[in-house]
Amino acid sequence: MKEQYRRDRRPEPREENENQLEGRNALQEALRSGRTIDKVFIAAGETDRGLQHLAAQAKEAGAVVVPVDRRKLNAMSTTGAHQGVIALAAAREYATIDDILQTAADRGEAPLIVICDELSDPHNLGAIIRSAECAGAHGVIIPKRRSVGLTAVVAKTSAGALEYMKVAKVVNLVSTIEELKQKGVWIFGTAAEGSVPMYKADLTGPTAIVIGSEGDGMSRLVQKSCDMTVHIPMKGHITSLNASASASILLYEALRQRLQ
Repeated sequence: MKEQYRRDRRPEPREENENQLEGRNALQEALRSGRTIDKVFIAAGETDRGLQHLAAQAKEAGAVVVPVDRRKLNAMSTTGAHQGVIALAAAREYATIDDILQTAADRGEAPLIVICDELSDPHNLGAIIRSAECAGAHGVIIPKRRSVGLTAVVAKTSAGALEYMKVAKVVNLVSTIEELKQKGVWIFGTAAEGSVPMYKADLTGPTAIVIGSEGDGMSRLVQKSCDMTVHIPMKGHITSLNASASASILLYEALRQRLQ
């Protein structure tokens, strides 16, 4: 079952230089300083022990380590001196699930959370963070793997909202969903064939809205974990919406219900 929006095929832009770290010393110092590293690209087949140790340190710190061909590193490099490793640092520190729930508690509001199931386009994630902040949501959750992180492009697209919105990066979305359920949060997955129109879903209580990937929608296990699937009514000839547009519509339906 696919989400009710289409893939945006716009190519992903290159990261801004301040979030791209090139070379072993740059990555080593970033790890020593405690800077959050999202992803490390390392030359495939590299046998240098120093580089392998550095990659292991980055992985232990929570980064995703991806072996790639040196030609890819050369294409990514802006300095021409990557030494077999390029890292992407997060534009902002990640929060925890408890941080998000505490934000709702501090406001005296029922939690309103967006869960992004493997979004790959930084423009979509940035736009979702912007809409979430404007609609009064308390946090956004993304998976550690197969998802864009808090890159410079995401920060720019959010138009400043990233400074105010808590974003948690988790190892396993299904486990996170089960954790949220145990804490009283209802999980609403979005799908074209969702069982309930969004206007009939009660979004006034503790709510998490799941937005699937641009191409395939929610993964099977994530969809199975949802309490309910909802759909956005369509009347036009086009029967799909962009991921960030779908998120905005559902967030503002939740806000409408909560303001009544």
